[in-house]
Amino acid sequence: MESSAGVLKKIKKGVLGSARGCGVFSLVQNSKWRRDRLLILGYHGVAIDDEHCWKPTLFLHPEYFRDRLRRIGRCGCTVLPLGEALERLYASDLPERSVALTFDDGTYDFYKHAYPMLKEFGFPATVYLTTFYADYNRPVFDVIVSYILWKRRCAFLNLKELIGENLRFELNSEAARLRATRTLLAFSSRRKLSAEDKDDLVVRLADAVGVDHQEILAKRILHIMTPREIGAVASNGINVQLHTHRHRTPSDRTLFLREIQDNRTRIEALTGSRPTHFCYPSGVYDDAFLPWLRDAGVESATTCDPAIATRSCEPLLLPRLVDSSTLSALEFEGWLTGVADMLPHRARA
Repeated sequence: MESSAGVLKKIKKGVLGSARGCGVFSLVQNSKWRRDRLLILGYHGVAIDDEHCWKPTLFLHPEYFRDRLRRIGRCGCTVLPLGEALERLYASDLPERSVALTFDDGTYDFYKHAYPMLKEFGFPATVYLTTFYADYNRPVFDVIVSYILWKRRCAFLNLKELIGENLRFELNSEAARLRATRTLLAFSSRRKLSAEDKDDLVVRLADAVGVDHQEILAKRILHIMTPREIGAVASNGINVQLHTHRHRTPSDRTLFLREIQDNRTRIEALTGSRPTHFCYPSGVYDDAFLPWLRDAGVESATTCDPAIATRSCEPLLLPRLVDSSTLSALEFEGWLTGVADMLPHRARA
């Protein structure tokens, strides 16, 4: 039986198709209503290999991403740097069909795929950079565990030899892979594993399930850009901003502010610019964070809540549409024009 979310998506696509056919897309995209609004688009990754098959909600195939950029151009959107876009939003001075492009984490696939395409189309963009792994050229632990289990070449995994726990998982089940991932992440957290110990666990996990770890390293899948690469994009039109140092938002004020400061210090060293815009890691936010961000001199913060920003939005809780392989071309154009924002939609985070 189809889920309620699937049914709702079909209904929305039907409404959007009818709206486009009746000229509503054109009417709305040229309206003052749309001109007073800013669509902030968020991206996580443009696949190097098969990441879009593993996590279609986070990764796009390179040609899929190129098509998005073409559609942005064909819709006559004005792509603005994030800082300028926000200044003009709150000054009621936006150009027609304003869009800002943002990319989370700063992974190598941005440098390999997204960055050259952005230059080709002449679009500015912001990278929200998490900095710890920039100086540690290894895959990000939390996500590489999930990716390796997805790529597995065996049907079962017992964690006894890996972590000393006699737990068996049936890896052909997505739910079981998720449980195995959570078990390994919990073990790492509980044991307070160092980065080197996490790497060792990843190598042993890959070997246990028949995945070529060296190929992952060679392709730099789920790696953060190196300092050289970050410097290169920052000197060529890419604005690098805050995403915490260790991709986490502690509920303790002191630890939270330390994440921001460590992140900012490293970005300043890498780019020569002081970052003042922030993106909540994984889209997780709390009202308690707002005064802490203000204390840290943060001017804006984006969420993963899908909507188009207006000047009535709280600057530290800005909505953002996270684009993905699961969003059809029709739905994407619906958001560019503004029509999709008029339909009911759930908060992502």
